[in-house]
Amino acid sequence: MSLRRRIILLAAGAVALAICAAALTSWLLVRSELRGQVDNVLTTAASRFQQLPKDLPRERHFAGKRLKVRPPRRDSGPPGPPGDADIFLVRLNARGALAEPRPPETGPLTHPTARERTIARTGQGSELVDRQLNGDHYRVLTEPLKSGGAVILARSLQGVDDVLGRLRVILALVALGGIGLAALLAWLVSREVIAPIRRLTATAEHIGATDDLSRRIEVGRADEVGRLASRFNEMLDSLQSSRHALAGSVEAQRQLVADASHELRTPVASLRTDIEVMLEHPNLPAAEQGRLLAAARDRAEELGQVIGDLIELARGERAVETHDEVRLDRLAGEAVDRFRRLAPGRRFDVDVEPVVVTGDPERLARAVNNLLDNASKYSPAEQPIEVTVTRAALSVRDHGPGVAEAEVAHIFDRFNRGARGRDVPGSGLGLAIVRQVAEAHGGTATVENAQGGGAVFRLILPSTAFSDGR
Repeated sequence: MSLRRRIILLAAGAVALAICAAALTSWLLVRSELRGQVDNVLTTAASRFQQLPKDLPRERHFAGKRLKVRPPRRDSGPPGPPGDADIFLVRLNARGALAEPRPPETGPLTHPTARERTIARTGQGSELVDRQLNGDHYRVLTEPLKSGGAVILARSLQGVDDVLGRLRVILALVALGGIGLAALLAWLVSREVIAPIRRLTATAEHIGATDDLSRRIEVGRADEVGRLASRFNEMLDSLQSSRHALAGSVEAQRQLVADASHELRTPVASLRTDIEVMLEHPNLPAAEQGRLLAAARDRAEELGQVIGDLIELARGERAVETHDEVRLDRLAGEAVDRFRRLAPGRRFDVDVEPVVVTGDPERLARAVNNLLDNASKYSPAEQPIEVTVTRAALSVRDHGPGVAEAEVAHIFDRFNRGARGRDVPGSGLGLAIVRQVAEAHGGTATVENAQGGGAVFRLILPSTAFSDGR
């Protein structure tokens, strides 16, 4: 069932309940009022009959639907019973039998009930009930008489039943009309309410069918439906951005695989060539075999370096999972000491101050090592490599040829070697790893040409602070 039909049914059902409740209440009030009037007439007639003398004349007239009791002739005296044509009256004696003379057999009150006879005999209690007399509906009152016996008065409820019957028909027609009108109004109002939801549904179906995330819903209202449309548009914006980011990530991964395949092809081919030469010429001189083995070892080390760099890049740009306090100055000092052991002739000028950063010590150490390795490749052996650690950043300056202005924007790209680095050994992934580590820690990596020659690479990390020296 559609939402619009549910709204119409709910509105019509609510109105139907309200109208039916109001109609039933009205009918009950009218019924109570009309029957109360009949009860008042019977009670008044019974109280007037109590004032009649005990010994009435024997002349009594029974006329179809009326019993007249004429009191004794006197100049003044209590009034007689009511003369309403639809009131029937029967008197029972103290034994519970009909008083003489009895009314005709066709009279409606010719057969008193056991309860009415008991009231006449005991003179206690009274009864006001509905009874069917000769097929008609009557209201019957039984009252004990002070002089003994009881009087039974009956008044037809046919008129009341007719009025209530007509009232039932009128109220039923009013209820049906009200329900129909409520359903019509609900149908008209629901069209306006459902319209934006239909547009929202159409947009969702269009996106599902065409995969077009550029479509949006017009928001022209500030109610719940308008807010839903706004949130739906925001969701589409977020989904579209995520899709673009995912597409970019997939493309970057595809490019990484392609570039890695290209970079791995050369050392693998060289290693295979060296091995094949040794296998085909097992009797080569020892010096030549040693040269080939040394070349194979260098190729294997180059492959290991490339594979390690690829594993580091495969981590992506996700945030670091380890949040240790790292002494950046000590990290730089340890990296410099390691390079001094590997290259005893290389000079390093170190100027650091105690700085604490939060992050992954292993990844930060790799980034610092890559900056030092890059500087050692391009800086002449007789020139020092300057390493500086301040609260602002870790800086590594070389005295090499510097970076061409056209290559500054791409110096941290994967496999970018630049025109000046084509003859320098390496995979072209070291600086890309530096930028990735910096961004994973919420920082940046920059480069600029230094005055007097060379380049300055900086690893800038946020929330750095001076250590207390401990």
